Amino acid sequence: MMVYIIMAIAIMLAVLALTLIAISKGYDYKHSIDPMPDNENKSEDKKDHTG
Repeated sequence: MMVYIIMAIAIMLAVLALTLIAISKGYDYKHSIDPMPDNENKSEDKKDHTG
C-alpha cells in the first residue's frame, strides 16, 4: 500500500514540474506583431481593386 502512495506522489510531482516548465517556457517566448501598414499602401490597394 505504501508503494502506491509513493508512486502517486512521484507522479504528481513529475506532472507539477512539467507544468511549471511549460508555463515558464510560455512566458519566455518573445511575441511580435507586424508593423502597421502606412496610408499610402491603403490608397493604392483601393485603386487597384476598384479599377
